[in-house]
Amino acid sequence: MKTTAFQRKIMVSADGPGLISQAGGLLLLETLRVTGLGRELSAQLERWRPSRAIHDPGKVIADLALTVALGGDCLADIAMLRAQSEVFGPIASDPTVSRLIDRLAADPARALKAIRTARAIARERAWMLAGTHAPGADGELIPVDIDATLVIAHSDKDQATPTWKKTFGFHPMTVFADHGPAGGGEPLAIVLRPGNAGSNTAADHITATRLATAQLPKHRRRQVLIRTDSGGGTHEFLTWLTRPGRRLSYSIGFALTEEVQAAILALPEQAWTPAYDAEGQVRPGAWVAELTGLARLDGWPKAMRLIVRKERPHPGAQLRFTDIDGHRFTCFVTNTRRGQLADLELRHRRRARCEDR
Repeated sequence: MKTTAFQRKIMVSADGPGLISQAGGLLLLETLRVTGLGRELSAQLERWRPSRAIHDPGKVIADLALTVALGGDCLADIAMLRAQSEVFGPIASDPTVSRLIDRLAADPARALKAIRTARAIARERAWMLAGTHAPGADGELIPVDIDATLVIAHSDKDQATPTWKKTFGFHPMTVFADHGPAGGGEPLAIVLRPGNAGSNTAADHITATRLATAQLPKHRRRQVLIRTDSGGGTHEFLTWLTRPGRRLSYSIGFALTEEVQAAILALPEQAWTPAYDAEGQVRPGAWVAELTGLARLDGWPKAMRLIVRKERPHPGAQLRFTDIDGHRFTCFVTNTRRGQLADLELRHRRRARCEDR
């Protein structure tokens, strides 16, 4: 099978002639070529290609993804690529695009599986090409951050409902592989959910984790550190994460219950050690301590550690009813056995980077 993807080399000059709009799309086309994503999409979606069809379904889906990356928000916006076919290659007409989406929507489970398989194969090649710069190449854990976010819909759409913030739209669950402060977040999975979906729904966290880990190269799937806020701190999700044979590490926010508050009050002063700032330096006015063994954790997974952070709120911050003695407390649980408390707490706090994505 011969792909119809456009594969001309990128030429960059500073002389002015040959200027084009949407030039950033060329880098994405090159990514499709180098990682083999375009080729894999064509192979995985071949079953949805009608006989005598001119346009390859894999190329059409890649073009739609490129359209979204360039700012499009509907199928018809693929016209921005069609206007520059000498750059992006042959682009399907609007009716052809719509018919393909209808065919894929008639068998969504199989279609999504095909697209996810193509993405996983291309990701493995990308990480192989990255060599020592690939996540987990140093033998360290790969932080995989799960977070729910609100997406506003301005008209009635499938699964769009009122949200808890009194807006209207969706509440998808997103999963990113964190590449650290020097890199960005690599999207592994996004689970579409109605706007009224809960933030602490264990079934959705499990689905998102399954989809995300399936995107990782097989030899890296035991190097995963699942991080979530307290929305993931449920019995069901933690039990699933720690099921025998799963071998997933976790660092998950934990609710500050009355029992946990009582355990905090019972901590002696010498139990607190200084917390670190984002640079790994001691942060004045912030401390960490371990509550494992002080708070009852009946029914929770074995080997689960409970760690608490105490800090003075910044000037002007409004205290919450869970704050004690003028300090703000946050908790998380982890199954990591080694490492200083301050390092484990800083590792957990870095999960907040996913909220910027």
